[in-house]
Amino acid sequence: MIELTEVTREFQIGTHVVRALDGINLTIEQGEMVAIIGPSGSGKSTLMNTLGCLDQPSSGSFVLNGQDVSGLSDNQLAETRSRQLGFVFQSYNLLPRETALSNVELPLKYSGEYSGKDRRAAARTALDRVGLSERYDHRPMQMSGGEQQRVGIARALVKNPELILADEPTGNLDTKSSGEVIEMLRSLNEVDGKTIVVVTHDPEVAEAMKRVIAFRDGRIVEDRLVTNRATPITNLNVETEASE
Repeated sequence: MIELTEVTREFQIGTHVVRALDGINLTIEQGEMVAIIGPSGSGKSTLMNTLGCLDQPSSGSFVLNGQDVSGLSDNQLAETRSRQLGFVFQSYNLLPRETALSNVELPLKYSGEYSGKDRRAAARTALDRVGLSERYDHRPMQMSGGEQQRVGIARALVKNPELILADEPTGNLDTKSSGEVIEMLRSLNEVDGKTIVVVTHDPEVAEAMKRVIAFRDGRIVEDRLVTNRATPITNLNVETEASE
């Protein structure tokens, strides 16, 4: 699914050149669940921007689902993001005046390929999948942080992408809500077969994944499989706070 070969990314800062990614070789297969960890400035955010087709390497190749996307135009990258990727953000990035249903519909609305009826049906299906069937008409301020993040996950799912990229998905959540979000991501991986890549500073989040890749100074310094994970999830029915 993902193959990076000798990928570098350099930025010009004044008279200095900063190499954020330094000769990265990395393969992530379909169905993996991977944590990317490392201190601030290690290159993990630059890697995530590259995987998300938000930035391009200075050199090297990036193959996504068999296509080398390294040299695509901005419009082609936008098309790739729209059709193949789902994004989950630390700060949820929900429109405060819109309902959960409307927020989840947005990727479908922007694509211009779906009728209003089809958009609403797909958004309901995605919200049902994350346990928010009773929150269709709630706005962000009427939901907990954990529920807002689950709306964000539903939005990432609504176009049924194979790959979900989550940037610090538990960074703004308490312990209980963090656990629910991680369990949801694990369920999407183990039940739905989604490939999940998570950037995190939280060791507990990293150890809930199947593989951990550590970055430092723009290089991979560790790449290991996680042992002693919890029993694999076979089903997940997240209850809303209203139904508890």
